[in-house]
Amino acid sequence: MSGPLAGIKVLEVAMYGFVPSAGAVLADWGADVIKVEHAITGDPQRGLRQVGRFKVEGDANPNVEHANRGKRSIGIDMSTPSGREVVHELARTADVFLTSFLPGARTKFGIDVDDIRAVNPSIVYARGSALGPRGVESDRGGYDMTAFWCRAGIAASLTPEGIEGMINPPGPAFGDTISGTNLAGGIAAALLKRERTGETSVVDVSLLGSGLWSMGHGIALSAHVGEPLSAPAPGVHGAPTNPLSGLYATSDGRYLSFVMLQPGKFWADVCRHIDRPDLIEDPRFADAAQLSANTADAVAILREVIGARPLAEWTERFATLAGPWAPVQDTRQLGNDAQVRANEYLLPAGELELVSSPVQFDVGAPELRPGPAFAAHTEEVLLELGLDWDRIIELKTAGAIS
Repeated sequence: MSGPLAGIKVLEVAMYGFVPSAGAVLADWGADVIKVEHAITGDPQRGLRQVGRFKVEGDANPNVEHANRGKRSIGIDMSTPSGREVVHELARTADVFLTSFLPGARTKFGIDVDDIRAVNPSIVYARGSALGPRGVESDRGGYDMTAFWCRAGIAASLTPEGIEGMINPPGPAFGDTISGTNLAGGIAAALLKRERTGETSVVDVSLLGSGLWSMGHGIALSAHVGEPLSAPAPGVHGAPTNPLSGLYATSDGRYLSFVMLQPGKFWADVCRHIDRPDLIEDPRFADAAQLSANTADAVAILREVIGARPLAEWTERFATLAGPWAPVQDTRQLGNDAQVRANEYLLPAGELELVSSPVQFDVGAPELRPGPAFAAHTEEVLLELGLDWDRIIELKTAGAIS
């Protein structure tokens, strides 16, 4: 199945997780993404073999594959004139130039907007940054931990009072992947604009801006009421005036989450599903107002009842529950979720199983292809570009490509 970006060529000059994850999404959507890596060292992400207690052995490295599946890799030394010439020749035939390099490095290597537009005026130029393209800190680098997690208010909003330090991100490249998806969407919009108007664009997405966007609702509320968001203590029920919005423990040490924002609408159905129809006529819970006033009593009852059975039984029982609810799952348990599998949100990609990018077209998941070995497609890409073998050997001898 060809994706909606089939026929689009993307030249990616980027490292680590953020901007390459945008390239991965574009590849999932059918684009031909050519990843430019340093001719000797490659993308430094290739050296990431341990994240926390997880150590990766062998060639199939999830730390690389997640953000680089479906691409082709070419090794180029952009510090050499002939290396820069190759990048410009590649850019001449590309639809998108995608980079994570800082302003100084873009100038040094001849890959800034004016440099690339000089060889291809119609190219969409897309850049991902830590802190945005304007302001006194626009030339500073950063990672998702600094710009997305900490600076954008996420860590502070999640960390309960009394905890030293802060709550850490739930996993590697958390902010990178969210921000990369934003960047891929911006590139798609710029391609549509170019097709309709003939005008091209410079697309900018930053980790900081993406972090603020993800917190947008809370930031607006905070600005309106004049105080910061504060995290509830971990493990508490949740909404103080709604027994059907919160967390409940099951008998096997698992949890399930109710989020029924109209408790009066769903109370009777919940009571039937937990085999407590007597609670439907209980005057304490007769309507939304009484449920709100007697939330503590309702929560105590629900804790006792739900805590008497394992999650698997509640999952079976609640299959017909009208209101929204979910099991609390870890990153391993979700692999057995039938709904995840039905929608092909996890798919094989070579030796690994990877999460598919979240946008699907025509009720189908993209075909995931494994990420490239370092510089695996150098000759292939250059031959497609029209270079002959004499020129390729000359570039290799000069150290401009690998």
